[in-house]
Amino acid sequence: MLPFLYVTIFYCIRDLENCMNIGLEEYQKLNPKCALEFKGKKLSFQTPNLLTKWRVDTLFTKEPGTIEWLDKIGPKEILLDVGANVGMYTIYAAVVREATVYALEPEAQNYSLLNKNIRLNQIDSTVGAYCIGLSNVDSFDYLFMGNMDAGDGNHAVGEPLNFELQSFSENIGFAQGCITFKLDTLVETNKLPIPDYIKIDVDGFEHKVIEGAKETLKNKKIKSVIIELNPHLPEHMGSVKILENLGFQFSQDQVEKASRKEGPMKGMSEYVFRR
Repeated sequence: MLPFLYVTIFYCIRDLENCMNIGLEEYQKLNPKCALEFKGKKLSFQTPNLLTKWRVDTLFTKEPGTIEWLDKIGPKEILLDVGANVGMYTIYAAVVREATVYALEPEAQNYSLLNKNIRLNQIDSTVGAYCIGLSNVDSFDYLFMGNMDAGDGNHAVGEPLNFELQSFSENIGFAQGCITFKLDTLVETNKLPIPDYIKIDVDGFEHKVIEGAKETLKNKKIKSVIIELNPHLPEHMGSVKILENLGFQFSQDQVEKASRKEGPMKGMSEYVFRR
């Protein structure tokens, strides 16, 4: 069943002349948002620009395998969403699957929108969002960004490398202060509970997240991990070995089905690991 999409308010200010014709009070009232109806549930999202609107439009088509994976989560089970961005999958899991979600997003504008989306859907009793990154070290560091468009990704924690782990130091648009933790640290200090499901999408640094989560991943409570990996990166294939050694298995057929067939991320895929 395809979702029904409707736009409640969406203003486009096309040029400077139009901007001058809108008073400050009217400008402050601009509050663009979109909503989806799916399986009898309403999912609402703030959409301040075309990129966030696109994320709503492609929620069910961008990564259909991720939606299928989320649909395995039962009510009140715990999802850890690592690299939550503006919360597309966090909101889906909390509203449609009635899951408890811990959403981690280090980029400030995306974190702000993530919280606005949580509030818009009135799910702050079951969703907690934290402006931190996961890595293989506990650190006071920087998030290197190519741009500051709300809803964008491809940011890098700790060092300016893109999703192919190649340097983009000459194209850094902004370096934002960022706090990182190992998942093991957060669990060992009782800051986070052991989740039932973990989603990891951190723009190339997935191997660092796995490295910092090896003790936690030993816990049999964790049923499944979905992680975006590049099969051409030795670091990412090393993460596959770590997860296999910890008792997780994946299907090559599933990986090939989810693999990007074109575009700059051709060959990358969501790997679904299950015990």
